[in-house]
Amino acid sequence: MRDVTYPPIIVTAKTAFRALGQRFQMTGTDNVPRTGGVLLAYNHIGYVDFVYGGLAANPSGRLVRFMAKRELFDHRWVGPLMRSLHHIEVDRGEGVASFHTAVDHLRRGEAVGIFPEATISRAMELKEFKTGAVRIAAAAGVPLVPVIMWGTQRMITKDHPRDFSRGKTIAIKVGEPMHVTGADPVGETAELHARMSRLLDEVIAEYPSAEQPPGSWWLPASKGGSAPTLEEAAVLDASEKRERARKRAEKRTKRQGNK
Repeated sequence: MRDVTYPPIIVTAKTAFRALGQRFQMTGTDNVPRTGGVLLAYNHIGYVDFVYGGLAANPSGRLVRFMAKRELFDHRWVGPLMRSLHHIEVDRGEGVASFHTAVDHLRRGEAVGIFPEATISRAMELKEFKTGAVRIAAAAGVPLVPVIMWGTQRMITKDHPRDFSRGKTIAIKVGEPMHVTGADPVGETAELHARMSRLLDEVIAEYPSAEQPPGSWWLPASKGGSAPTLEEAAVLDASEKRERARKRAEKRTKRQGNK
């Protein structure tokens, strides 16, 4: 693929990271192959995960094509940028097209990024995974590489004000590749979830304690933080989903009334 936009975007992002005085803890990046198709599976804790997720593959010289929700591509300004970076549009109501697009990218030797949780985890722990990551990697015949990010939620995530103050640590840990077959997508997805859970535990334990005191809102309840439990987060997610559905219904009714 011809990349005109991606290189200057990376330069701009790294300049912003320096301006914000951010420190990076990056481990396991050599697990990202330098050539050939590879699917990277990320946890999802904040709205800037797309920006930082690409760093996992940067030492290997790879540009990651992220699978992202259709709403971003529909945005007047964000949409053209997403397409110029060759990211992959995902319609949650009809995922077949995005599945095939991701497989095509991988077969052409691209690095593709996916969030198996589909949405941000308010609990800061791993939610239930969709089986799409395993099925895509198996169909394309490429390695599936787990990636954990930590610290991105401190800047901007659900239910909390933005905080782009200086000096935050961003941790990125890349696990060993999985070679899935797709014969048992549920079982292989469970294995991916287990591997990423272990990586997440390691990242949290290795994160600077001075930046993560007990009771921190960005720390899972199971680790002594005040983030919602997975069960509490599920209730909040369901409420958010109902509210979005209500607003969509109102918009449809308003459009129909204007005809």
